[in-house]
Amino acid sequence: MITPWIESEPTEADVNREQLQHWATLGEDSGRQFKADVRNADSLASDLVAFSNGAGGVILIGVADNGTMPGLAPEDVHRVNQLIGNAATQHMRSPISPKTENVAVGEGRIVIVLTIPEGIDKPYFDKNGVIWLKSGADKRRINSKEELRRFFQFADQFHADELPTKAGLDRIDWDRFAVFLRDVHGQTVPKTETDRLRLLQNMNLATLAGPVNLAGVLLFAKEPELIQPSFILKAIAFPGTSVAESTYDDSEDFSGPLPAIFQNSMAFIKRNLRKIQAGRSVNAPGKPEIPLPVFEELLVNALIHRDYLIEAPVRLFVFRDRIEIVSPGHLPNHLTVEKIRAGNSNIRNPILASYAAKGILPYHGIGSGIKRALADWPDIAFTDDRDGCLFTATVRRKIIHAPSGSSSKSSEKSSEKSSEKTAIGILQIVAQRPDMTIAELAAILKLTTRAVEKQLAALKKQNRLRRVGPDKGGHWEIIDQNG
Repeated sequence: MITPWIESEPTEADVNREQLQHWATLGEDSGRQFKADVRNADSLASDLVAFSNGAGGVILIGVADNGTMPGLAPEDVHRVNQLIGNAATQHMRSPISPKTENVAVGEGRIVIVLTIPEGIDKPYFDKNGVIWLKSGADKRRINSKEELRRFFQFADQFHADELPTKAGLDRIDWDRFAVFLRDVHGQTVPKTETDRLRLLQNMNLATLAGPVNLAGVLLFAKEPELIQPSFILKAIAFPGTSVAESTYDDSEDFSGPLPAIFQNSMAFIKRNLRKIQAGRSVNAPGKPEIPLPVFEELLVNALIHRDYLIEAPVRLFVFRDRIEIVSPGHLPNHLTVEKIRAGNSNIRNPILASYAAKGILPYHGIGSGIKRALADWPDIAFTDDRDGCLFTATVRRKIIHAPSGSSSKSSEKSSEKSSEKTAIGILQIVAQRPDMTIAELAAILKLTTRAVEKQLAALKKQNRLRRVGPDKGGHWEIIDQNG
């Protein structure tokens, strides 16, 4: 059977000179290659390896690089078929069974259509142990350890969440782990270090050699950001529609175990969503403009299914017209945006997914999260950036237009009024409690510590407030209540 990258899936009778001419006109690509002749089994084997490690493909033997079809003489066909069989069985590991078909192209000349299916025993090597991959119409060899890891992940032979880290048993938050073990498995944490290590190994949270693996760190370590600094979430809320904005309304980095990152990220989204009354009374708190389960599903997907071989954070951007969740790593294997919209899935980090399914995160099963998010809010776009190795979920917001006659200046004035209201609130609080900490102010005002720090810096610059003494043990002193 001809593989899916061909426009149609013809039967043997369909592969005729007209079809060959069509392919020749299209030229070479990642699924189609031309060879005027083949005489070297090792060279052919490297092409078979590359196609087998990818999505399969077809080699047209008797077609020149420029698309002309000189074909092969009948006496060459037997030689080439023998060479194909030798290359496919003796010059690559594991052996494959490609299909050949001879197509007459006139004047006693023949083109061999050599079809290579996608391999089911990846990775494939040539006889020298080299792994070849398709790179457009050409091929390339894997040269680095990082790329080798990535390919084994792609071939489902290796998963990033299994990687060993530098964390020992002392980095595990045993109190938090004990709660999970009690609630989910009805067990208690062993007392000896040996038994604890064996338990973590049996639960796929530590390697056989001893260190805690990446899944163990992300789920149960104390301050995992100290072990894996880049595996955090960066969130920024912009007042406009571009990251080029010179100012932002809210910004925070979320670290800690994955459940903490999830909860804090959801809180960030909640406080930056607009509230709508939807027919409620004026005094009612209002509903979020977008259902919160939409973001629960997308955040869980970003944390569980991101590519942890890429040292980069997940990013959360809130714009006036949309909210973006950007995950390191494009869709794995042959997943496409269309397939994930239909409910297809591929688990990149099976250990993390299995623990999320046990209640650590609101994870509801393979492939169903995206469909649920779309059911709640259909206006979601997905971008699979394979060149940039990023996957972005964009939740579009309904733009609320300003009333007729309003301007950006009125919006700025409104923002200034809101900021001044917060500043007055801070001054009123510290007037009653001069020893108030930033964390306490943030909790009372329902703001982030970063937002409170910005307000305090502004008050100091305006000579309305100053700090007397050190951060610990000092106090606030009001200079000018009104500014």
